[in-house]
Amino acid sequence: MPRFSVIVPAYKVQAYLEECLTSVLEQSFTDVEVIAVDDCSPDACGALIDEAAARDPRVRPLHLPHNVGLGPARNAGLELATGDYVLFLDGDDTLTPDALRDLADRLKATSEPDVLVFDYARTYWTGREVRNQLADLLTEEGPAPFRLDDRPGLLSLLMVVWNKAYRREFVERAGFVFPPGYYEDTAWTFPVLLTADTVATLDRVCVHYRQRRQGSILVSTSRRHFDVFDQYDRVFAHLDARPELDRWRPVLFRRMVDHLATVYGRRGRLPRDSRAEFLRLARAHYRRYRVPGAPLRPRHLLIGLGSHRTYRTLSLASGLVRRTRRLAAGAGRRLTAAALRAHYRIQLRLPLRADRAVFTRDEGGRYGCNPGALESAFRNLVPHIRTAWIARPEHHHTVPLATRRLRPDSAACWTALARSKYLVHNDDFGPGVVKRTGQILIQTRQGTPLKRMGLDLQDRPAAARTADSGRMLRSADSWDFVVSGNRHSTLVWERVFPSGFTTLEYGLPRNDVFARATSADVARLRQTMGIPEGSVAILYAPTFRDYRRDHRPALDPERLLHRLGPRFVLLTRSHPSFGEPLSRTTGDRVIDVSDHPSVEAVCLASDALVTDFSSLMFDYANLDRPVVVYADDWEAYEASRGTYFDVRDFPPGAVARDEEELADIFATGHWCGSRSQQRRRAFRERFCPHDDGRAAERIVRRVVFGENAWLPSVVPPAGRHPVPPAMAGGTTAPLTTAPLTTVPVPGSRVPVTERL
Repeated sequence: MPRFSVIVPAYKVQAYLEECLTSVLEQSFTDVEVIAVDDCSPDACGALIDEAAARDPRVRPLHLPHNVGLGPARNAGLELATGDYVLFLDGDDTLTPDALRDLADRLKATSEPDVLVFDYARTYWTGREVRNQLADLLTEEGPAPFRLDDRPGLLSLLMVVWNKAYRREFVERAGFVFPPGYYEDTAWTFPVLLTADTVATLDRVCVHYRQRRQGSILVSTSRRHFDVFDQYDRVFAHLDARPELDRWRPVLFRRMVDHLATVYGRRGRLPRDSRAEFLRLARAHYRRYRVPGAPLRPRHLLIGLGSHRTYRTLSLASGLVRRTRRLAAGAGRRLTAAALRAHYRIQLRLPLRADRAVFTRDEGGRYGCNPGALESAFRNLVPHIRTAWIARPEHHHTVPLATRRLRPDSAACWTALARSKYLVHNDDFGPGVVKRTGQILIQTRQGTPLKRMGLDLQDRPAAARTADSGRMLRSADSWDFVVSGNRHSTLVWERVFPSGFTTLEYGLPRNDVFARATSADVARLRQTMGIPEGSVAILYAPTFRDYRRDHRPALDPERLLHRLGPRFVLLTRSHPSFGEPLSRTTGDRVIDVSDHPSVEAVCLASDALVTDFSSLMFDYANLDRPVVVYADDWEAYEASRGTYFDVRDFPPGAVARDEEELADIFATGHWCGSRSQQRRRAFRERFCPHDDGRAAERIVRRVVFGENAWLPSVVPPAGRHPVPPAMAGGTTAPLTTAPLTTVPVPGSRVPVTERL
């Protein structure tokens, strides 16, 4: 007897059926049977089902002699099901990777409930994915399993059958079957949830709900949408037969009226000559099932009136009001933008302020990276220069109290950009910013480049996408200085951004903290992040993939930790473009640090790094801690984005090509062995020649006081003593910063590369 029976009805979905079946058969959890029901489909669905059955014995094909519709086709599959739990998956939808494993784990953790409700995401034909907006209702906090009385908000979810797993014994005992007609999910889902003794939730997207451009029932024009009335008759008949459920009538009445209003209000569902008839039937259902005292919204009352003309008139009036508001809001935004442009033009004509410097990163991101390190150095080394940081309001809490906070596109922000002498960014200020004569623009970039950048992407359309080379070069023409950490970076920046800037090959300011941190700092950071004492903390930080729409990581954190044992914990940090954590669960051994404001602090708290093509490996090498390169898709990445060298031939440590090899590297101790140490030493000498803790000081002295300013000499890598990882113990004394002395301000810039 399998754990899951997945019932897949198929009718005119030949373009999607193979992907649907594959999404089930390639799950990491394999104890499953797939009952594929060919509902006498006129296309190739039947043949595709037979081919899948020939390849995999877990597929049980069922060919119906004539078309019966979605509900009866599911019933036919249900009669053959033998699994402990039953899932329904439409032939054009797909399961997400590892969904069945997560369902099995959650069912076991919640004592085998009658129904398990999980989440879904709409997947549009354009490639866009949008998660269910009511995902908060699926929280796993609190007791589980529970009864619907404890979480009545679940009735607010989309009433579909495929976002739940049903205990087969419960379904058979209660005698649930699908009715014929459209909206058959309604007459199944409400009674099932109301009847279940135990319910649990899984806060995880398990189904990709395909939003087809054409062909979906919900976007078809047909009188069959009138079936919705019969389905609600069945729902209330279920309540009539069970007086103990009578308390749910007000909720179901509101859901019914909402549903009827949606069907009526969505253009294209009902034939034009049937809309008045539909509204009359809606009024009859409203009066038949109305519960006195049930709170209603305005559109509920319009359904109760049942007047097609009244509903249409008020709908037109409401639409007019909405359009008027949108137009007014748009006009207001345009006026505000015009006023800000005028304000900026005026500020450009006012004198520069030599005692002002403005910093930002990543389109108004949180404080940090190279601009953050330079801002701190400006405050400490040249306190007469007042600094400001441009950040979106949600990141203002990351900015030091001594630094002025500016909101992007505010009048104060445009004033600072127009009149500050020093401008510091790691990206691009945007096309609206004018570089004035006398202003000094420092471009810090975002680390040592491994993946191709700038003009080197011209023959890589998957990575370049809509990049504007002309705009990119115009931006580079405004740079006075470009920060570089090593000769490799210098050569890349000067080739891919050919312009007249001066490259300051002085080291990366953001890495200064690695040379100054102490063991006390490491202990404090580990405590604040919840890293258990005595554990080995592995930081997993992959970069994004240009060639993929999804950001599913190649590493399964739970599976890796299971292999490594209880001593290891995993710190997961997703790339900012991901928008979500790398792991579906967090706890004592999987700690998500994606939202931590400082990646440098996360590095200090860890004992080793696992990454792929991320520039973080070059920074992490300064700590002289183990680095493992895990790149299972090197060939695909090289073909789409391209790299400047094959890191597998010159790695900072051990190299793993799949998850099994990665687990073996840690299990055998190869990750911190002598061979890995030798590789790390060579890597550090090549890519970290200047990162001795005083890079920011050197840059500030050079930019503010000129090329003849005294600069701190560089401590070679062999003479540095970075703070050891927590698992090694030890202490490191912080370095001190010598005070600046005043020297003459330089004249014109020198377009050369400066190395130390």
